[in-house]
This record gives sequence, C-alpha cells and structure tokens, in this order.
Amino acid sequence: MKRTKGPKFLRFALPVLDSLRALGGSGKPAEVTDAVIESLAIPEEEQQETTKNGNSRVKNQIAWARFYLAKGGFIDPSERGIWRLTKQGETAKLSVDDVYAMFKSVQSEMHIKDAGHEDADAIIDDLEHETDLLNVLRSLSPEGFERICQLLLRKSGFEKVEVTGRSGDGGIDGHGLLELNPFVSFKVFFQCKRYTDRPVSASHVRDFRGAMMGRADKGIILTTGQFTSDAQKEARRDGVPPIEMVNGEKLVSMFEHLQLGVRPKTVFEIDSKFFDEYR
Repeated sequence: MKRTKGPKFLRFALPVLDSLRALGGSGKPAEVTDAVIESLAIPEEEQQETTKNGNSRVKNQIAWARFYLAKGGFIDPSERGIWRLTKQGETAKLSVDDVYAMFKSVQSEMHIKDAGHEDADAIIDDLEHETDLLNVLRSLSPEGFERICQLLLRKSGFEKVEVTGRSGDGGIDGHGLLELNPFVSFKVFFQCKRYTDRPVSASHVRDFRGAMMGRADKGIILTTGQFTSDAQKEARRDGVPPIEMVNGEKLVSMFEHLQLGVRPKTVFEIDSKFFDEYR
C-alpha cells in the first residue's frame, strides 16, 4: 500500500469511506471508528495512545479524516451523530494522491495551517463537545460519578436503582431492575470506572463478572475511558453472564440523547459553495 502523504490522519480517509460503504452508507461515529480500527488491525498499544487532552489519538485522527472528507464533499455533515456518504462518496475511487490533493484543497479554501491538527477541537465540534463533557465527568468525585450513573440508568428505564459502593464486593457499585414487560425483568449490577489514564482491562471484566455470578442476570460497566480489545472479547464471551460496556463516547451519546446535563444548541456553518458564484 502506498504511504499517505501529509498528516498522519490522512491514512484513515480511505478506510473511513470503505467502512461506511460496508455499513450500507452510514453509521454512528463509534461504529465507523471501530470498523476502521478493525479493518486496519491497529495494535492495542497504538489504540491506547492519548492526546494531551486525554482522548484516544487514533480516534482523534479518524475524526479529522472524517472532517476533511466532509469538507471535500464525500461525507454529509448535516446530521449530528451520523456519518453518511454523499453520492460522491458512494462512488468515488480515490487514490492516496487524491486524498492528499483533497486535503490541500480544503486547507486552502478554509485557510487552515498545516500545524495544529492535534486537539484543535474548535474545528471538530463533535470532538470538542465530547472532550468537554468527558472532562466534566472525570472531574467528579468517585461518589458523584456513581450517583450520576445512577441517574443515567434511571433515566434510561431502570427501576429500583441503588448505589452500594461497598469495598470488597468485587467492584460492584450498585444494582437495578430492568423490566422488559410485566412478565420479564432482569436484575442488573453496575460498576463505574472514572478513568482517565488507563483503559478497562479483561481482568476488570472477569473480576466484576465473578462478583455478580449467581446474584444478577446482567452486568454493566460504565467508564469515562475505553475498553481494551481483550476486555471487549471477555465481555462477549459465550457461556457466561453478558457484560454491557459503556465507554466514554457512548456515555456522551447517552447524556446527549437524554439531554442530561447538556442543552441542545443550533450551530450555523458557512456554506462556502453558496458564495462561489458571487466571487
């Protein structure tokens, strides 16, 4: 494969397009990002690298690739929380040189300098919003984070949600009841990990499952960080109670969906093409 010219994030441009096509033309940022990481077989060590703001460097770079693809006309940026291919994006057969040419064209049009693509979140609204909310959640006390997770679960339909937070209980921070219908309900244990500097590992998942065995039907681990690949495999392992994983990105998405601690805001973006005929 020919090496991509320009900033490192440009290597993700073609995989983002390929992943969106494989997903049927659209997808949520998290699922597209996961598909890109899987398709490129990015090593675990690289996935755990972070920017100075504590965000995943790989995911930051994938978001930048998406930003330039949107400005280049290959991704429709109009719908927040969904990455969708345009007609051009569906059919384009870009080379590495085409990606670099698009990058330079967008830079020129928007007067963006070469430097500053690391954590220049003002340009990528989704990243800025996610970073700000995660930083707020990470600044909470451990007890405060447990209580806000309790509220999140209640708002999501759980009943009888209690925070226990007992030490020596395998990391179980609370429990609740999820009623599917008048005849079927599940007892659920949850664990809250207010992490900034390390991901949730497979051993964390195993310890949590061991503590809930015979006591609950399902488990949920909520974290402001990420899960390692091994942790994700362990959570989905057959023959044992399932563990649902809520990472930082999903946590932000849930807060947005429920408008919990956030308010919707209308943002206007300049449509440069509209003004072209008046130049």
